[in-house]
Amino acid sequence: MAAPASSGIRYLGLTVSDARRSADWYKRVLDYEEIKRIRLPDGWLQEVQLHHRPSDTTIGLIQHKGPPAARFDERRAGLDHFEINVPTGEALEAWVVRLDDLGIPHSALEDRPSSRLVVFRDPDNIQIELYWRKNG
Repeated sequence: MAAPASSGIRYLGLTVSDARRSADWYKRVLDYEEIKRIRLPDGWLQEVQLHHRPSDTTIGLIQHKGPPAARFDERRAGLDHFEINVPTGEALEAWVVRLDDLGIPHSALEDRPSSRLVVFRDPDNIQIELYWRKNG
């Protein structure tokens, strides 16, 4: 039996070491807007939720109480990376210029047979890919 219909990811929760610092970075670099701040009464968790209108995607930047266990490493079980779709090759090239203008280190444009992408990392070392699928 096939899975029932769904329409994509609505929310992505990321554990970060400093929710406010990460929120400032995601707003500055990716043009997300802040929609909500949550702090549990016991202080064990705080979250800044950001929304990207054009893609209708919400990211929750979640900070747990206490020092972080370690810097993010995609080789541990959990999140490896996430990709953001880019509509055209020209838009992807414009993203490279934006990252350069903001001083965000990134990979070279990687040209694959069916796609192009550029890779960079957020303040906690979480890998983000800007991805353009050629021909569709």
